[in-house]
Amino acid sequence: MSTTSPPPQLTPRPSRFRFALFVFCGVYPLVTALLYALIPLTRDWEIWQRNLVMVPIIVACMVYVIIPQIQRRCARWM
Repeated sequence: MSTTSPPPQLTPRPSRFRFALFVFCGVYPLVTALLYALIPLTRDWEIWQRNLVMVPIIVACMVYVIIPQIQRRCARWM
């Protein structure tokens, strides 16, 4: 006796454009705030040195805070 399983439920793929828009809305204020915070402390540094400090902070915030929050709070709009 052979039983067939029901077809898997297809969930719609999230819109990449909307996801990018949500990420932009989360990252832009972060980058702006970091620039305002770091410029007084790194006034004499080259831009590559300032970015060497700023980019890891931004990436960590995106991976551990911003993107998980977007996935949790904005899933129904994507």
